[in-house]
Amino acid sequence: MAERLPPPKFSWGRLSKKVAFWLILILIVVASVELTSQRRGDSQEITYSDFARELDHGNVAAVEIVEGQEVNGEFKGPVRVGTREVLRFEVLLPAQASDALVAKLSEQGVRINAKRPRQGLLGVFVQLLPWLVIIGFWIFLFRQMQAGGSRAFSFGKSKAKLLTGDTPKVTFVDVAGCDEAKVELQEIIEFLKDPQKFTRLGGRLPKGALLVGPPGTGKTLLARAVAGEAARPFFSMSGSDFVEMFVGVGASRVRDLFEQGKAHAPCIIFIDEIDAVGRHRGAGLGGGHDEREQTLNQLLVEMDGFESNDGVILIAATNRPDVLDPALLRPGRFDRQIVVDFPDVKGRVGILRVHTKKIPLATDVQLDKLAKGTPGMSGADLANLVNEAALLAARRNKSQVEHNDFEEAKDKVMLGVERRSLVLSDNERRLVAYHEAGHAIVSLAIPGLDPLHKVTIVPRGRALGITSSLPEEDRHNYTKYWLEGQLAMSFGGRVAEEQVFGADQVTTGAASDIERATGLARRMVTQFGMSEKIGAIAVGDKEQEIFLGREFSQRREISERTSETVDEEVKRIIDSAYERARKILSAQRVRLDRLAAALLEFETLEREDILLVVEGKTLPPRAAQVPLDLPALPPTDKPAARPVGVPSEAPSPA
Repeated sequence: MAERLPPPKFSWGRLSKKVAFWLILILIVVASVELTSQRRGDSQEITYSDFARELDHGNVAAVEIVEGQEVNGEFKGPVRVGTREVLRFEVLLPAQASDALVAKLSEQGVRINAKRPRQGLLGVFVQLLPWLVIIGFWIFLFRQMQAGGSRAFSFGKSKAKLLTGDTPKVTFVDVAGCDEAKVELQEIIEFLKDPQKFTRLGGRLPKGALLVGPPGTGKTLLARAVAGEAARPFFSMSGSDFVEMFVGVGASRVRDLFEQGKAHAPCIIFIDEIDAVGRHRGAGLGGGHDEREQTLNQLLVEMDGFESNDGVILIAATNRPDVLDPALLRPGRFDRQIVVDFPDVKGRVGILRVHTKKIPLATDVQLDKLAKGTPGMSGADLANLVNEAALLAARRNKSQVEHNDFEEAKDKVMLGVERRSLVLSDNERRLVAYHEAGHAIVSLAIPGLDPLHKVTIVPRGRALGITSSLPEEDRHNYTKYWLEGQLAMSFGGRVAEEQVFGADQVTTGAASDIERATGLARRMVTQFGMSEKIGAIAVGDKEQEIFLGREFSQRREISERTSETVDEEVKRIIDSAYERARKILSAQRVRLDRLAAALLEFETLEREDILLVVEGKTLPPRAAQVPLDLPALPPTDKPAARPVGVPSEAPSPA
């Protein structure tokens, strides 16, 4: 049986549009009729010369002068104008009707009548048109205000979005890798659902919770999960929604936001990227009365001011807690600061399981192994890795995502996209192979460093070759021995170039290695206290720009003598690491040549392959790689060779 559709709903908006259309159409028709009716059907327009001639002949019976400019009259006898005989006429005077013309008409015995022009509907419409436009504009604004879309009347209103029941829900089941943060937020949710459980022992509802963590760790996702779990009104907005160019608008929006919250209490208000409005006061160029600081002051008052906002919990997220105002971070405003950091191995396994729920996985996929090989990755990075693996398998027309798809996606995310279209000359390929082999040999020779993961001379991203290492477990502290070994590994590429090609043939390929090693050595001296001459003193940078009142000033935190000592110690550490890499490669020149030759042949070597090569063993045959289903590139006449000017990549401790 066919389902009967409900009758359409009556809409005042549609009716008003139809009425306005027909009214305008009627006015146009009436105006046209009025214009045509103003001209008499039996009158004929004649020239002033004809009118003067007939007046001299005494053939004019009566005239009607309209505002001294137009004359409508009647002849005593018919006058031929062209091919037509007319009795009534119209004529325009070349100037205003003068006393001489009136006197002449009177001498001829002509009946004279003077009148104003008749005001037609068109004239009335023209006079009323400005008022109609103004009234229509105000009606439009009021209707938009009732619909909630007028910016003119809601300029100081809050832009917060209220999540309703039909919004797709995210729960704590969809969040992994931050168990401690989930526990803290779960307690707030339980407080909202059953406040008697906590108030019976004298506890009170927390005023606010601040989610702090690096980008991509899931702060906003946690807030969405709170909205799905709380079953309470949830207002969401960004910190930048408060700030406007007009002073006072942000404070007005803060007041309106908390008024809405109190009207829906108990409720939760979420402000994402609160550092946009909560920055330290007095640290900007606008003085103490700019819009952002006015907004922050109002936010401080609303959170913990003279009037209480019972039942309103504020949850905020930021990745810059160091720039927030201390008054905003104190207990009573943000009672809890919840750290959402990078996930550990267990957390990464949970995140991978969440993101692979709807992806068909092959039997060889090992999420535990994949999680161990992705240290330092955030939840957003892991979600991107899973998506890249699925896209890679789809381009190869697979029915399931296999483990090698995840490995290739991991290399793409961590190391960069392969650039096989970039054709290097033989000399460049040989130089890049020795450069990367130098990194690998030094890494294998120093015990305690992270195990080698892969060495490749296939260009990825901006690098012509990459040597990557992956830790066997998450590393939270770094020893001096490990850092010094990392420095030696960074210089392995430059030392290999120098020993094989000569000191005058070294290239710019080690630019990033040198820059990274210099930065790490300076941190060892100035921050980590790993220099005997400097000692355990955090000397910081040489100079800092600080903001004092309304002007910028520079101050020097260390003396010139200490600065020179720091530079000397940094150079000593770097020279020591360089000499260590030189000794290792000089002693293992045969292994260096073997590994470089294998890289020239196979381009990419895994850890197992590297260990076989350096021991002089034969590599097992490799399976052919399935080509991607991508459009072919147009053929070129000659290879696009480029100088080795792009730095190669080596792992960083941080």
